[in-house]
Amino acid sequence: MAEEEPLLPDAPPPAPPPAERWRDGAAFWLLGLCNNLPYVVMLSAARDLLQPPTARPGQPPGSNGSAFDCNPQSTGAVLLADILPTLLIKLAAPFVIHLLPYNSRVVAAALCAWGSFGLVAAAAGSALSLGGVVLASAASGLGEVTFLGLASQYPRLGVACWSSGTGAAGLGGALGYGALLQAGLSLPHAVLPGLLLPHITLLSYFFLLGPPPCPTALPHGGGLTAGERWQVAKLELLYFPDAALTHNEQYRWYQLIYQGGVFLARSSVRCLRCRRVGLLALLQVLNAALLLAAVPGRFLPGFGAACALVLGEGLVGGGAYGSGFSNVAEQAAPWGRALAVAVAALGDTVGVALAGGAAVGIHRLFCGA
Repeated sequence: MAEEEPLLPDAPPPAPPPAERWRDGAAFWLLGLCNNLPYVVMLSAARDLLQPPTARPGQPPGSNGSAFDCNPQSTGAVLLADILPTLLIKLAAPFVIHLLPYNSRVVAAALCAWGSFGLVAAAAGSALSLGGVVLASAASGLGEVTFLGLASQYPRLGVACWSSGTGAAGLGGALGYGALLQAGLSLPHAVLPGLLLPHITLLSYFFLLGPPPCPTALPHGGGLTAGERWQVAKLELLYFPDAALTHNEQYRWYQLIYQGGVFLARSSVRCLRCRRVGLLALLQVLNAALLLAAVPGRFLPGFGAACALVLGEGLVGGGAYGSGFSNVAEQAAPWGRALAVAVAALGDTVGVALAGGAAVGIHRLFCGA
């Protein structure tokens, strides 16, 4: 019997059996879902988290009487609390992440996610609730530098399923949180189901995910695009007083519609991938500028037109995320794939932090607070 020819060093690994591929894909989908849900819920709850319990007579809770129905604080504060811990983790990850055992990272991320929902439920309506947002960001950042880099070691399947799972997190988080509030639950009770997410993360990682078919260096990871997080800055002030919905309800609908577009685009990355993601980034910038100009200009005909633009940006933003990380994972050499993903994610997060700072300034400009 002839000896088998050894595989060349750069040869692609043999495809895993269908059952293993199904398990790995399901694991990454669930990991993406659970990793992104905490901060999606925090972004959807941004106006509710910052809304004081009482207001001056004749004003809705949280309004300062301006034409934009402003909260005393900008939702940019939630954006900053939701991104700065992730930024710090991603800055440090290339230098120190290898010192933390891999399984310990997953457990630490799960504990941070559990603490985030617990703190928001206990401190809703006070400044302490921002501490829950910080913990959600830490959980997301640590999970991203772990799971997205790991996904790049599962050719195409890992990144595609992770991308779809994060898109589902956006849609599910915005829809679930809004539905629970509409059902009459208070903010503390509406976030309590999030306490189940860390358990799903641990089960998916330790019991469902198989070993990578092409293991290389320990991986690092990525997150939401700057265009996606920037939604908080402009959607807060995009308000139509004549609509049947309240300001908070309009904000939650923007989040839901946007996340629906993100989910559709991220889940289609295996079929529809854009090689020139710079074009998608340009479209994001143009759409963001249009929506921001609509705040003082008030030239949009109504709430429905704003929703259409928000849906378009969700589709573009989700496509940029999925296509961008898939291209990086595919084009980088196996030995440098994890680092390439980490660098791409770090650049994204720096842009988001700058957007959060700009959001606070814009809030002060329009609201005079």
